Order: sequence, then C-alpha cells, then structure tokens
Amino acid sequence: MSTSIERLLVLYTGGTIGMQAGPDGLVPASGFEARMRAQQAQEPGPLPAWTFRELSPPLDSANMTQAHWLQMAETVRQAVDTDGCDAVLLLHGTDTLAYSAAALAFLLLGLPAPLLLTGAMLPAGAPGSDAWDNLFGAMRRLQAGVPPGVHLYFNGRLLHGARVSKLRSDAFDAFDSLPRPRNAEHAGTLPAPLDYRQPRQPVPLAVLPLHPGVRAETVAALVDSGVRGLLIECYGSGTGPSDDQALLAALRRARAAGVVLAAISQCPYGHVEFGVYAAGSQLRAAGLVSGGGMTREAALAKLFALLGAGLAADQVEHWFTRDLCGEMADA
Repeated sequence: MSTSIERLLVLYTGGTIGMQAGPDGLVPASGFEARMRAQQAQEPGPLPAWTFRELSPPLDSANMTQAHWLQMAETVRQAVDTDGCDAVLLLHGTDTLAYSAAALAFLLLGLPAPLLLTGAMLPAGAPGSDAWDNLFGAMRRLQAGVPPGVHLYFNGRLLHGARVSKLRSDAFDAFDSLPRPRNAEHAGTLPAPLDYRQPRQPVPLAVLPLHPGVRAETVAALVDSGVRGLLIECYGSGTGPSDDQALLAALRRARAAGVVLAAISQCPYGHVEFGVYAAGSQLRAAGLVSGGGMTREAALAKLFALLGAGLAADQVEHWFTRDLCGEMADA
C-alpha cells in the first residue's frame, strides 16, 4: 500500500551529489539545503513539502561504517515515529549506496513509511549531471506513491533496497537488481528484536571470497580477530575446496566458537544450493548456511542486523535462511 506524502524529510549524508572541487579532487560539502531550494524554484510541477537534515560531517560514502548505518536508521525512526514524516529521502554517495540500502532494509523492518535512497554519478551543478534528475525524480516518485519499506531510486528507476548492486562506475544507470534466483521460505511473523524500533549494536564481520589457494590460516586469523559473522563467497551453487581438510576443520572450529558462517554465490546471477555437488555438501556439513540468491550487500547487511539485534548464533542461522523483506523471495 502506498502512502500520500505531505511531510518529507530529506537526509543528506554527503556523497558525490553534493561534492565540490578540492585541491585533491572532489570532497563532501555542507550547505546543500540552500542549493536544493534554489534548484527547486526551477523545477516544474508541485513537490512535497520537505525539511532537511545533514549528517555532520558529510561523508564520502567510501568512509561509511556500521555506526553511520545505525545513525541513519535512528534518524529515520525519529522522523517517522516522532516528527510525523510520511517519508524520508536519503541522499548518499554511490560507492556504498547499495550496502546502506540493504542495511537500512533490515534495520527498519516494519517501518510504516517509505524510505528512498538516491545519489548521483556527477555532482549537482556539473555539466550534464544526473543529480537533480535523481533527487527531484525521487521526490516525484514518492509523491506518486511508494509502498512502505526501503527502496533505491536512480536513473528513473525504483529498485528494491535489499536486492540492488552497483554494477557500473562511469554510467548513469549504475545500479540494478540482477535476476538471481529467489525462492526461499518467507519468514512470517518476525521476533520482537527485529522490529525497526529496537536498538542494534555494531558487529565485527568479514567477507571471504573463495579462490584457488585459499588457506585455513586465513579463516583462523579472521576468527582470532573477533568476527562474529563470516560471509563466504562460494563458487557456483555453493562449492569450495572440499578436499582441503585443514580448511574444513578451520570452518568447523569457527562455527564451534559461535561464528555464523553464511554462504552466497560469487556468480552475478547465481545462488547457493548446497546439495547439488558433493563439494557443496561438505561446506554445509562444516557449518555454512545458505544465503540463497542474496547479493553480497544484502547478505552482509542481514548478518549485521541479525547479530546486532542480540540473537544467538542458531537463531541468526534460522532467520538468515528465510526471506525477511523480499531479499530472498519474490513477493
């Protein structure tokens, strides 16, 4: 169900959209609200009434952290639950935009209002920039009606916040949702700790792409570093070096130590289905749980949200394999 937009919060976090030239290249800049209002005077048609908040200091999104995700989620919660906003438009740099969209999708499960993220490949005011088209296009899309939840608006398209990836670094159509198989079981009623109003904590996580020559010592070092979740990017449908007994033993020790071992496919259109190959069955036996057709961004964000909610490892594994907001299954 879509909601009418009478009060909109624009949350500016930095990124290319508001950058200005510095001595070493483009840098995040404050003062974007005045530039927005000046540009709006030149935009056709009515737009929603909006207020403005700025992350201080504004970021190059390459510097995005879990703490920023939590800060953004809290700002959105306050805007909707306390300030009475009907929607939030979040302006963000493109490098980690897909990661933040996924993180917010899981941090804000049950949010009764739409959250749209957008940004730009070229700064506002640069010749041929996509900045104002994306920003005011997102406003118009909200005004036309967007269902509650987290979405990304870019280059004229509305995309699912927990399915999107950045696929290009030099084109306006930089983002897309690849048709990875998504056929997981729907979660149904979620436990109370996953409600959007519940607080979360930062969580030490790591990503390990499998590759020829990957070593057991790498897994051991990650576990020793204190990670609580390890996202393993497997080959194909969920395979790995199943004849490497040292690696399998390191994975078993990690799981025994309470580390959640999650698996996704390295293939852009792939998904994990452990039982297809014996090599995949060996990984499952070592303690890996399937992320189905989730992207790296979604799987990492989901681990963060589940572990950060204080769930035990077995509960994290349970909910990780089920669809929470459309990341693993079609509606």
